[in-house]
Amino acid sequence: MSAICPECDSPIDVDEFDVDIGDELTCSECGSFLRVASDSPLEFELADEDEIDEEDDEEEKDGEEEDADDDEDDDDTVDDE
Repeated sequence: MSAICPECDSPIDVDEFDVDIGDELTCSECGSFLRVASDSPLEFELADEDEIDEEDDEEEKDGEEEDADDDEDDDDTVDDE
């Protein structure tokens, strides 16, 4: 299955079973960050690079907070010796 890059009009071939709406990829011709806007018919929209970076930062922060919670749980253990 293929769709057209909205930036450079190049065809982008993808496996229809490997993409879902909201998935992000990069155009191999122009390097634009794209997001799957529709899966029937397959269409891409330009994804804002800053938006992608912010999502990555949020995911990293969530992971750090979970690690901090795990460390706090370790401090609560008491040896009865």
